[in-house]
Amino acid sequence: QVHLVESGGGLVQAGGSLRLSCAASGGIFSINAMGWYRQALGKQRELVAGFTSGGSTNYAVSVKGRFTISRDNAKNTVYLQMNSLKPEDTAVYYCNTPVRAKYGFWGQGTQVTVSS
Repeated sequence: QVHLVESGGGLVQAGGSLRLSCAASGGIFSINAMGWYRQALGKQRELVAGFTSGGSTNYAVSVKGRFTISRDNAKNTVYLQMNSLKPEDTAVYYCNTPVRAKYGFWGQGTQVTVSS
């Protein structure tokens, strides 16, 4: 069974930075397909950053230039470096694969709160 554990969230002032981590274990899958999603209160969950099948990365327009997704295959861990944070980045952040996301399987996520 796949187990994803997100960490690194917290409270930060606008303009600050956070680095999220997602440790993956169990199952047979590749972190190469993983992405970071977020869900703000009262809003739908959205894809923030992910890896393409070709190995490159893609980002939501709202975070492009500020967020960077990376991975350490040896540690089975995916990261999200978030810089120049804005209050509108406040949300619960989740890591997941597209397939698990499609079928509604999610971890606990990690809360990110950006104060103005």
